[in-house]
Amino acid sequence: MSRLHREAIVPYTPHEMFVLVGAVEDYQHFLPWCSDSKRQQKSENEVIASVTISKGALSKTFTTHNFLLQDKMIEMRLLDGPFKHLHGFWRFTPMGEHGCKISLDLEFQFTNKLIEFAVDPVFTTVTGEMVRSFQRRAEQVYGRRI
Repeated sequence: MSRLHREAIVPYTPHEMFVLVGAVEDYQHFLPWCSDSKRQQKSENEVIASVTISKGALSKTFTTHNFLLQDKMIEMRLLDGPFKHLHGFWRFTPMGEHGCKISLDLEFQFTNKLIEFAVDPVFTTVTGEMVRSFQRRAEQVYGRRI
């Protein structure tokens, strides 16, 4: 099983970052590897989200059931896709009045070795870049802050 941890301290509030990460339907507009993204609201605290990762001729879609703890955390659990296991957390920790630490923790395992061989390098690369991508998105949406 592969594990990934990324974090950054940003000059945006936990609420601002929570809103950006929770807006799955916008991923395809700013994540270069995301060719499609959809969000179905299940309830106030739960969302079903589908994301399609594309790189070259390779394209894979996965769907997660996301549990939301307003401005604090988003937990992702696999519903469907090329994984045997996918579980992760986005966390938003206040740092002073106008900043926060965002962290992404993911555990994943592909359904078989052939898919793992083809998809793992792409998935590891794109998930590794996600925190930085959301930092750039925050600058676009909320303006650059020091």
